[in-house]
Amino acid sequence: MNKREYEILETKENILADNNLSANCVREELKKHKVFMVNLMASPGAGKTTLLVRTINELKDQYRIGVMEADVDSDVDTAAVVKAGAKALQLHTGGSCHMDADMTMRGITALGLDDLDVLFLENVGNLVCPAEFDVGATKKVTILSVPEGDDKPLKYPLMFEVTDLLLVGKMDVLPVFDFDIERCKSYVAKLNDHIDVIPLSQKTGEGFEAWIEWLKEQIEMVKGE
Repeated sequence: MNKREYEILETKENILADNNLSANCVREELKKHKVFMVNLMASPGAGKTTLLVRTINELKDQYRIGVMEADVDSDVDTAAVVKAGAKALQLHTGGSCHMDADMTMRGITALGLDDLDVLFLENVGNLVCPAEFDVGATKKVTILSVPEGDDKPLKYPLMFEVTDLLLVGKMDVLPVFDFDIERCKSYVAKLNDHIDVIPLSQKTGEGFEAWIEWLKEQIEMVKGE
C-alpha cells in the first residue's frame, strides 16, 4: 500500500475542542459573578423573543436581567427586550447559523456581568447548528412550538438530547394543529430521560407559572453557590 503523502485534518473535531475550552472560560466567568445563564434555542418564529418579553416582565422586579440577542442581522428583538426592561446586547453573527463560546465570551465582556442575576442568550433561530456548540451556559432551554409539529424530536434529535428543559410553546393554538403533547413527550423521553417539559403559551400566559418557578429555583441555586 502506498504511503499517504498528505495529512488529513479533522477540522470539526478541532473546532469543537477549541470551542469547549472557550465554553469552560464562560462557565468560570458566570460562576465568579454568580450569574445564571440560559442558552435559549428554537426554530425561527417559535416565539423566543415573545417568551423573553413576558419572562422579563415577570422577573424584573426581583432580578437583574440581561439578554444577548444573536441574529444574522437586524436589532428588532433587542429593541423589544430593552423596552420590557432588560439590559441587552445585539450580537450579529456575520452569517453564522449559531453562536459559539468565543462569541458568547465577547458578548459577556461587552455586556458585563457585575449588575446581573440572570442572563439569557437568544441563539440564532435553528434546530441544528446551535445544538452542536456548547456556549458555556448554565442551562440549555429549547422551545418547540405547536405549529412545528410533535415529530421534531425525531427529525432533529441532537437538539433534544442536549437540552435541559423543553418548552412546548404556543399552546393556545393547540386545537388548530395535529399536535399530540403526550406523543411529543414520549419522543423526547427516548432521547433524553433527564429533560423537563413545560407546555405554555407565550400569548396567554398559560403554563408560565411553572416556567417562572423553574427559573427562580435555578437563579437562587446559582446565587447560593
